[in-house]
Amino acid sequence: MIRVELAKMFRRRRTYVIAGLLCALPFIVAVFLATTRIPPPPGQGGVFLSAVLSNGALYPAAAMALVLPIFLPVSVAVLAGDAVAGEATSGTLRYLLIRPVGRTRLLVAKLISLIVFVLFAIGAVLVTSYLTGLALFGVQASSAGVVLPPDVTSLSGVTISPFGLVLRLLGTVAYIVVSMLGVAAIALFLSTVTDSALGAAMGALAVLVTSQVLVTLEAAAAIRPYLPTRYWLAWIDFFRDPVLWRDIERGAGIQLVYLVVLLGAAWANFLTKDIAN
Repeated sequence: MIRVELAKMFRRRRTYVIAGLLCALPFIVAVFLATTRIPPPPGQGGVFLSAVLSNGALYPAAAMALVLPIFLPVSVAVLAGDAVAGEATSGTLRYLLIRPVGRTRLLVAKLISLIVFVLFAIGAVLVTSYLTGLALFGVQASSAGVVLPPDVTSLSGVTISPFGLVLRLLGTVAYIVVSMLGVAAIALFLSTVTDSALGAAMGALAVLVTSQVLVTLEAAAAIRPYLPTRYWLAWIDFFRDPVLWRDIERGAGIQLVYLVVLLGAAWANFLTKDIAN
């Protein structure tokens, strides 16, 4: 079943269109930066954008800061919202369950396909942004002569080795995957509640927008640490030396709670869902 879901996902044109759009934003921003050489003012613009003017190897981190707040969550919400509700709308859900496939197994396959999509999308952004950074901004020379990202300066102002940069990028990918799984859990739960894929996706986006608004509201300080978007950008702390683990651990913990609770609710609802009509 997992193989079927993965094949279905990679056969669909929308998978590549979404990944292409995610890669397009960092590319467009890089072109403007490279042609004007004007960095964003302090405190404005995407994180790392000023640093990439002197070292394009850091552009993958800048690219993730660009796509994470809006484009990547929207993509995940759209696909997760379509996971069950889309099948119900098209009439294929009954066909899938007529076969000897349990509902739990089908839901797990849907979740795994979403994880693979997030990894695929992030991988596409990282690869294209790294190549864009090399082409448009160049890199600092590496004395080791190894084909790895060259040394970069962390947010704390110390040098990170090429191997250290790779480890930080891997940590960033893992953290963002966990964060996006929280988004997927919200949309997947709503996808089991309604037969409208658009409704499920819009419901998940409404939750995320509300969370983003409350994060900036002082009156909501009491609930701010528990909002799903509160620690989305905590991965930036991977690029400090030493790494600041406090917000990273809190963010991962919050997302895991959302993941367990909402996936459990989605599973319980899907087991009893009437698909006869």
